[in-house]
Amino acid sequence: MSDSIRAAASSVRSAAPGPDHEEAGRPWWRYGIVWLVVGGPLAVVVAGLTTAVIAYRHADEVLVDRATVQSAVRPSGETPAMMARNHAATAAAADAVGRGR
Repeated sequence: MSDSIRAAASSVRSAAPGPDHEEAGRPWWRYGIVWLVVGGPLAVVVAGLTTAVIAYRHADEVLVDRATVQSAVRPSGETPAMMARNHAATAAAADAVGRGR
């Protein structure tokens, strides 16, 4: 090998972290970037589970008022037209009463 290739190879070897590198023996949880990568999704999962537990434990009861259910208009295809007709008739009557007719 030529001297320039040997020098390039030795400089590459010296730049790579090896056993004498100060961070080589640190456990994975000691690196800050790990917590940036894992922390965001972990926080979202915890928040989602917390929301699900709160929603399950504190669910509102369904209230059914029998009088309202029995007196409710049964919807049909003509229900909106009937409501509009009745509204138009009552608005005209209210307007006539307001003017003194």
